[in-house]
Amino acid sequence: MSSLPDHPYADSQAQHKEYFPAEVGPATSEGAPRRRLPILPVVLFVITCFTTYSVGEALFAGSGPIYAAGVMWILLSHELGHYVQARRYRVPASLPYFIPIPAPPLGTMGAVISMRGNMGDRRALFDIGISGPLAGLVPALICTIVGLRWSSVAVVPNGAHGALGDPLLFQFFVRWFFGPLAPGQDVFLHPLAYAGWVGVLITSVNLIPIGQLDGGHILYAILRRKAHLVAMVFLLAALGAVIYTHSYQWSLMLVLLMLMGPRHPPTANDEVPLGTGRIVLGYLTLAFVIIGFTPRPFNF
Repeated sequence: MSSLPDHPYADSQAQHKEYFPAEVGPATSEGAPRRRLPILPVVLFVITCFTTYSVGEALFAGSGPIYAAGVMWILLSHELGHYVQARRYRVPASLPYFIPIPAPPLGTMGAVISMRGNMGDRRALFDIGISGPLAGLVPALICTIVGLRWSSVAVVPNGAHGALGDPLLFQFFVRWFFGPLAPGQDVFLHPLAYAGWVGVLITSVNLIPIGQLDGGHILYAILRRKAHLVAMVFLLAALGAVIYTHSYQWSLMLVLLMLMGPRHPPTANDEVPLGTGRIVLGYLTLAFVIIGFTPRPFNF
């Protein structure tokens, strides 16, 4: 996403063919465009279902469908949150493009939707940017809570390796369900709880207030051009944190953020007021990074 519209979109066939090449076919004999199945989003969705299933089977033998269903529910909810709001504001938007990764520990890098920028106002940018994380967070929390109820506490075997980083939110839920753990004990996650953990991590990463991430959209909608300075501070702080803590698992993400840049393009109308409710909700949503992010997600 870049900037988004506050006015109806001229629904011409030429514009549709530019932004929805898989959805509109040649005209019928009556002159109306013939709808065509959006092939690429469907294919990527199916492949990602398979890769998350395969990872689930590799990590939890016999429970691949549970992990895959949880992760895909979270990702689909997140992207549909963006998509529904984009349609509400008449923003040309593609269906979600899922990104399959045929290897552990996740099986996917999430999903994206393609939108047309420089067509909208500040309020549209805010609503579309915040709807994805909020919509995805609901199933992520459901998977986490239900999955932890099905998880168990046991003594970690000698020589065992492999553990997940615990964001503050997960630490709270673990203490809520299991109380303080004895030395040598750990929580062995149910595959649905692991899907919830993945959803919490993805949501927190998306809410980092830099550039074209969802957090960057929200921050720009709140602060407008002042957001550039805040985003630059976050980017430099993230670089310093990766170097200081040796959290090199985030190196690729950091490179992508640097290539993307901290600046957010202006909307077509930055002067539209958000209102106090949206501003408060925006700051509360951005604060989720504090409780949902973990600097070392995988400790192998």
